[in-house]
Amino acid sequence: MISLEQARTRISLDLGVLPVVEVPVGEALGMVLAETVKASESIPPFPNTAMDGFAVRASDTDGATSDSPCVLPIVATIAAGTVAPRPMQHGEAMRIMTGAPLPHGADAVVMVELTRTEGDDVFVLDSVPVGNHIRGVGDDVQAGTEVVPQGTVLTAGHLGVLAGLGRTQVKVYRRARVGVMSTGDELVEGAQPLKPGQIRDSNRVTLLNLVAEAGCEPVDLGLIIDDEDVIRDALQVGISQCDAVLTSGGVSMGDYDFVKAVLSELGDFNWMQVAIKPAKPLAFGVMGDTPVFGLPGNPVSSMVSFELFARPALKHMMGHTSTERPRFTAAARTDLVRTVDGKVHFQRVVAEVGSDGRWTARSAGGQGSHQLTAMAAANALAVLADGSGVVEGDDVTIMYLG
Repeated sequence: MISLEQARTRISLDLGVLPVVEVPVGEALGMVLAETVKASESIPPFPNTAMDGFAVRASDTDGATSDSPCVLPIVATIAAGTVAPRPMQHGEAMRIMTGAPLPHGADAVVMVELTRTEGDDVFVLDSVPVGNHIRGVGDDVQAGTEVVPQGTVLTAGHLGVLAGLGRTQVKVYRRARVGVMSTGDELVEGAQPLKPGQIRDSNRVTLLNLVAEAGCEPVDLGLIIDDEDVIRDALQVGISQCDAVLTSGGVSMGDYDFVKAVLSELGDFNWMQVAIKPAKPLAFGVMGDTPVFGLPGNPVSSMVSFELFARPALKHMMGHTSTERPRFTAAARTDLVRTVDGKVHFQRVVAEVGSDGRWTARSAGGQGSHQLTAMAAANALAVLADGSGVVEGDDVTIMYLG
């Protein structure tokens, strides 16, 4: 067996980074920015009001109180998207809506809650300082400043900033197209009754969605029978269309060698027994320029193997510098027991963070590599070094999946 770190090192040696492409801003969520974006203009581009109210000269409100209000004639109304018909004079007020440009001559805004109106007059019930409730030019972004640095993983907020600057396209590292196939004569799809020895294929649906969750473009390569020619054809289709391929099943020591035979024929593969539980068997190699991950067939093993090996690799290919799931120290709320076997165990747990900011973790249920319901209930993996595990109240490292 080899260590988890050794297995990851073998994979990393064969990974490159995908090309830079230009995509519409609206399609770049979660992608890694491949340029530094500087503001071509200021946001906001004009002084505007942060409140519904009345544009005034601050000096006109000096001494105003609810008992002795300042009375000003309302000479115009300025809605968002419109401008004042003329400059505002001393002793006047203009009704103004949030986001509307401040009229020339005004230097403050009185929010509507501090006023009352009678006919065409506004009664200002409190004095306001110069600049009150006014957003100045460049209050959010100054023209020429760096707003989003290269290497940023683009969030909805970043995309809003880019749209606000008038950007319609952005340079990013391309999303990985990732093909997923399941192999095995025992697998079937759909709701038809199972024949003796058959099980329904859950891995492909699971992996396709994990691929999508990782920010990649999933490609369904289908359910493949145990036939060398069929497996070969499916893999060749996958590597011709995809940036990476995931197979599920056929990589453990006791499996039929159809997948092994084809992968060995088509590429330079490492057949690894990794000192972890679950997900000990792993195949990895490159077919042409396309990395291929041979994941184990047990459902939980397949998912854990994806998290430990495929997901970080795919993130790296898409330009991410941080490729790992976050890890925290948590207090165990239940015993997390294990046996001594020379492996690192990844137990499925439910993790929560309390009002004090401390994480806790409890077992999500059965820990067998076939028990997918416990994996579905889990939002973290407890990392248990070789030994007897931890008891309730002890600290444990968790890998957060939520």
